[in-house]
Amino acid sequence: MSAATRREAAPSPGIVKSMSAPIDLQATFIPNEGEFFRVKLALEIAIDEVVNEPGCIRYELTEATEEKLVLTEQWASEEDLAKHSKGTAVQDLNESLSALLAEPVKVERV
Repeated sequence: MSAATRREAAPSPGIVKSMSAPIDLQATFIPNEGEFFRVKLALEIAIDEVVNEPGCIRYELTEATEEKLVLTEQWASEEDLAKHSKGTAVQDLNESLSALLAEPVKVERV
């Protein structure tokens, strides 16, 4: 192989953005006794806003009982998740839920 051929075969310098797998999360909310419907309503309001955020693939309640509510999320990238986490929808939700939950929200990657 000649030097010219080797140069042509080498990738051109530039920015390479690697593809990453979507980020899957589950957030579990434990309502105070008698607060299930208020917690569910606050989550439904947030869902209506968040589903339109850039990078949101999935944001929905997948379990809702008097004892706990589970929100399943999927984000296209870490950057999208970071923007969501700092956004007004999350801030508003946290404010709405501040006196309604028996314990802090548990968010875990799945």
